Amino acid sequence: MTDSTDTLGAHEVATWLRRHPEFLRQFPDLAGSLVVPRESGPAASLASYQLDLLREKNRELTRRLHELFANAQENERLSVRIHQLTLALMRQTSAVDTLRAMAASLAEDFNGDIVRIILLKPIDGVEPADWLDVIGPGDMRFKPFADFLAGDEPLCGRLQPAKHDVLYGERVDDVQSTALFSAHGLAMIAVGSREPNRFYPGMGTLFLRMMGESFGAALSRYVD
Repeated sequence: MTDSTDTLGAHEVATWLRRHPEFLRQFPDLAGSLVVPRESGPAASLASYQLDLLREKNRELTRRLHELFANAQENERLSVRIHQLTLALMRQTSAVDTLRAMAASLAEDFNGDIVRIILLKPIDGVEPADWLDVIGPGDMRFKPFADFLAGDEPLCGRLQPAKHDVLYGERVDDVQSTALFSAHGLAMIAVGSREPNRFYPGMGTLFLRMMGESFGAALSRYVD
């Protein structure tokens, strides 16, 4: 009679051992004799191999923990900056000063290479500038942004050429990535970067929405 164990394949043995992890505890001599391949060195004991795996997992967990900690610190810094921006906007006493405070903060506190604010309706006392323009639903330049404004969700990355041309004009070639967000239907705000990966699709947009809400609330005080 043939022993059934003679017909077992490697996969069956591996499956059985997974179901009985205490097996090698009963046969320590077998555990010591197993040959486990390694990237360096001809062989190692199972215990040594398992220790290496645990060390690698520990290194990966430590790396991920450091990433989470760094992200938490950056989010805390952004939260403080947005709070300071909100206070600065609410201290302004005119629409012009509010717009200038927003543009200055995006350039200085949030490191925007090129900042553009597009008003969606005229505001008394506000004149266009190189960083400020006015377009509305009747303006042909408004058309590329219709879907963006309807959805009211920030956009990040390399925008379509039609949007880029309206936002940056002669400096369009200086911008490789953009964060675009709106302010309560009163304005669009674009922060352009010379770095292609500074703003990218899929990045978090919570802080952009928060800035848009703060800016919209401050600016709405001067809109009829």
